[in-house]
Amino acid sequence: MPDPDLNLLIALDALLTEGSVAGAARRLGLSASAMSRTVARLREATGDPLMVRAGRRMVPTPHAQALRQRVQDAAREARAVLNPAVTELDITALRRTFTIRANDGFVEAFGAALITAAAAAAPGVRLRFAPKAEKTTTPLREGSADLEVGVLSEMGPEVRVQALFRDRFVGVARTGHPLEAESEVTAERYVAFGHVVASRRGRADGPVDVALAALGLKRSIDAVVPSFSAALAVARACDLIALVPSFFLRIHAARGGPARTGIFAFELPVETEKITVSQMWHPRLGADPAHQWLRQLVLAVCREGLQ
Repeated sequence: MPDPDLNLLIALDALLTEGSVAGAARRLGLSASAMSRTVARLREATGDPLMVRAGRRMVPTPHAQALRQRVQDAAREARAVLNPAVTELDITALRRTFTIRANDGFVEAFGAALITAAAAAAPGVRLRFAPKAEKTTTPLREGSADLEVGVLSEMGPEVRVQALFRDRFVGVARTGHPLEAESEVTAERYVAFGHVVASRRGRADGPVDVALAALGLKRSIDAVVPSFSAALAVARACDLIALVPSFFLRIHAARGGPARTGIFAFELPVETEKITVSQMWHPRLGADPAHQWLRQLVLAVCREGLQ
């Protein structure tokens, strides 16, 4: 029995990643007709249609879905074996786009400094910040994201983690708010006003509410918005109280940004655990010199920004 054509593995990876024959052709630099012939060979080799039409688009078959991760891993390993070993990284000659999943607060606080530092060291590097619609390891595992930044959750045992900094939440209200005249905001006064909460998943409660409940208190959450910037904008314009990480305010204040204009911050009247903001990546990138450089850059920018 002849050995299989391993070029088909790369073609299958492109097909399953792009989800279309046309997209796979573009990724591989093939014509539409050449890719169609390759797909026919793939179907013959696997004994499965792989992609079938559903309305105006193509969707993977159950067998193709089951193969997706194995194919990605095998194709990635094949490329690594056949590429020259990198013994020393010339960062000035690096041409690469890194995708970083992070929430709006991190991008607003550290994005400009990261982009500036990356451009100064490696002009050929582009940083692409992607939103975190949900906490999942899929983008790291499938390679659509190189790095994820945020508060650690259940990311799975294979994900590597490095702490960037620790932080706490603070209360924020508009300048002239009745709480501004008080030397210390008590829990009772804190819950006497309405609140706006930032949550990309639409959750209204959190650790602060658990701590308040232990005191027999409950705050009134009148609005839920998707980002810390939106929460600040709402708090700045009315009597609602916002809750934001202290680093978000500190970074903007140091740059003379708008985050501190028209607002004041105060310590929360209840004890909550500090949060640890970390960077996370898939182990296949652990030894990649370019990715190591990226992680070192993110760590250095965060530490410098919070000094």
